[in-house]
Amino acid sequence: MPIKTKDYLAKVRHKTGFTDYKIAKEYDINQSNLSKYKSGKLALSETHAWLFAGILGINPAEVVANTKLEQAKISNNEMKVKFWQEQLENLKDGSESLKIEIAQINPIVGDLSNNAEQIIDLSRKIFESGVHLLVFPELALCGYPPEDLLLREGFITQVETEIERIRKQLPEAMSVIFGSPTRIDECLYNSAILIQHGKVRSYHKQYLPNYGVFDEKRYFASGQTPLVFECQRQRIGVVVCEDAWDETPVSNAVNQGAQTIISINASPFQVDKHNQRLQVVRQRVLENQIDFIYVNAVGGQDELVFDGGSFAMNNKGEVTHQLPFFQATTQTLDASIMASSIESIEKTIYDALVLATKDYVQKNGVFNGALIGLSGGIDSALTLAIAVDALGSENVQAVMMPYEYTSAMSIEDAKAQASSMDVDYHEVNIFPMMSSFNMQLAPLFVGLQADATEENLQARIRGTLLMAISNKSGKILLTTSNKSEMAVGYATLYGDMSGGFAPLKDIAKTMVYRLAKYRNTINYIIPGRVIDRAPSAELAPNQVDQDSLPEYDELDAILELFIEKKYSVEYIVQQGHDENTVKRVAKMVFNNEYKRRQSAPGPKISQNAFGKERRYPITSKFQA
Repeated sequence: MPIKTKDYLAKVRHKTGFTDYKIAKEYDINQSNLSKYKSGKLALSETHAWLFAGILGINPAEVVANTKLEQAKISNNEMKVKFWQEQLENLKDGSESLKIEIAQINPIVGDLSNNAEQIIDLSRKIFESGVHLLVFPELALCGYPPEDLLLREGFITQVETEIERIRKQLPEAMSVIFGSPTRIDECLYNSAILIQHGKVRSYHKQYLPNYGVFDEKRYFASGQTPLVFECQRQRIGVVVCEDAWDETPVSNAVNQGAQTIISINASPFQVDKHNQRLQVVRQRVLENQIDFIYVNAVGGQDELVFDGGSFAMNNKGEVTHQLPFFQATTQTLDASIMASSIESIEKTIYDALVLATKDYVQKNGVFNGALIGLSGGIDSALTLAIAVDALGSENVQAVMMPYEYTSAMSIEDAKAQASSMDVDYHEVNIFPMMSSFNMQLAPLFVGLQADATEENLQARIRGTLLMAISNKSGKILLTTSNKSEMAVGYATLYGDMSGGFAPLKDIAKTMVYRLAKYRNTINYIIPGRVIDRAPSAELAPNQVDQDSLPEYDELDAILELFIEKKYSVEYIVQQGHDENTVKRVAKMVFNNEYKRRQSAPGPKISQNAFGKERRYPITSKFQA
């Protein structure tokens, strides 16, 4: 592809670090001519072409041919245009190899202008380093998933405007791929946009996922046609995410001459997802004997968190490049960047929760930090650690709200963790408020025994206080309930369920302990007693969770089979679990759907998360 004078000038500017003024002085170039080079009104002289080639370390004949072609076009000399195009073709045998850059970015859903600006800015910056092809993730322009924003006419119109803005501002000598919705004849597609030589081409996703968290058939039509293009004499095919999980889209591109497949993705994280991706891509690679580049998005979006982890694989099925997880970054595929040692599952999940919490707070732009009700228990301790790692200790506040059943150990441990993490810490005793509520309710409760009502009242007073502090401070309240509790309803509606985001919503209680122990390997912040002591809501004298629940090891094993794997009670009993316990757990799960429907969103890390992914009726007579 022809490279223009202004492009060579940009490369020289990048290589030397000089301003235009310094370039003019250092290399004795007339300032007026340099201004014309920059504006595209004048092509490089032959002398300056050789000079720039020397600075950039490239073939002078190539620079001369490109700039002679540019001058011929400026002067509308068709004969010379044809001649110099032929010379460039003749030089192709000695041209540099294809240089591809992966842009693993963190777009914000609906932030079309800033997402477009990020694509433009990165393209200009990376072009100056000699990259030929820059690749962004699926729906990078609008963010993923845009959901019903796609049904708004004004949204699609803005998308189209931004695509044209990107086209006009990209360097013509560079090829760029990014994901975007496109509209053709009233049909909407999930597309890969290729901008090359100043022109726009598109590939439309063929296989639309409509399971789990995905609803793409609600919005998009399926594409039918492969896209294969040439860049630096390499034939490249493009697919979008789910397309690679079926053999047809890839084989169709290979049949049209593709030597390398690029897949752009917005693939959300769940445990072991990256290994699944590697297995699928390796299968496509070995079937077709091709190289494969997998580009994934990164970042939190409501209940989803995208882990990045983009990679390249050669035609032998070997991973040659592995980008980091949970980090926005760019990487040139011109040298092997292999993964370091395999990360533990605890580190991977913890990093996912931190990024999800950080992006939920910061992307919404409404909150100035986070607030946690710190009880001295394991769940709030882990939530506090996540919040501080996500937002910084200066942006986190912790409040302990003791009552007569709160142990001295809980108060000591809460205060110790808040101090070790350097967060703003306060204690508000709820005894006066609880007494007032009991007094007001006494006439209505005459003759009735104390029960869970009084326990839940403590949680609801705490929830009210925390929401008041949240309103006044502008900090989002992070609820601390975990998946095990939410599954069986061991949480108080409008009490400890109060809050705007639930970092532990998809984390089983046994994993909560594992994550707390992992976090302490980084630096010791969660007191050992919090991890070692029997878990308790401390809403009644000498209360522990196992007074009303099975041991968490047993409970979580049953819940994994029942919720994650969707097995029946009969099957779970056959695996060795007590029949009455399994039936009791299953009944609690179904009976508490109404609570979960009113719970705060939280990041998905399992294969069947409560919320967007798991959709059960509240009113149902089904027995498992």
